[in-house]
Amino acid sequence: MAGDVTIETLISESDIARRVDALADEIVGQCPGRLLVVVILKGSFVFAADLIRALERVGAAPEVDFITLSSYGTGTTSSGQIRLDRDLTGDVAGRNVLIVDDVLESGRTLEFARRLMVERGATRVSTCLLLDKDVPRQEPIEADFVGFHIGTEFVVGYGLDLAHLYRGLPYIGVVKRD
Repeated sequence: MAGDVTIETLISESDIARRVDALADEIVGQCPGRLLVVVILKGSFVFAADLIRALERVGAAPEVDFITLSSYGTGTTSSGQIRLDRDLTGDVAGRNVLIVDDVLESGRTLEFARRLMVERGATRVSTCLLLDKDVPRQEPIEADFVGFHIGTEFVVGYGLDLAHLYRGLPYIGVVKRD
């Protein structure tokens, strides 16, 4: 697959680093107290790691847990059905939760995760997305914190993949078919 694809840089590594630091400041300012960061795997793992370190640098001491939700498989479009593939290991009841995910598109995954945290008794649920795509939502949800707004391009890098490839790129790139 790598041979018939070109990746054009959309958001540079340095722009990502600056924005992650700014997000940490925003989050600490608006989400005081003990924070449980719930990371939706897999696409957000690089962003989440950098964000958690940035939160620590600005004085937060977030706890972290992970959940795996899926709807893409190996394709480039969502199936529309959200699956809970890996659940949290801890309890969210009475907690201030920050959900971290990679891309907001249809809103299904984020709404599923948000609703799950509310149903499990979280005191407050905020959301932080690396990318907010300019596409129609299937669920009426917007992120509380957004790294970057982008168009409709299919993007990879910085944890985002195409059929499990390109996650390790240090920037976010647009996939161009050769």
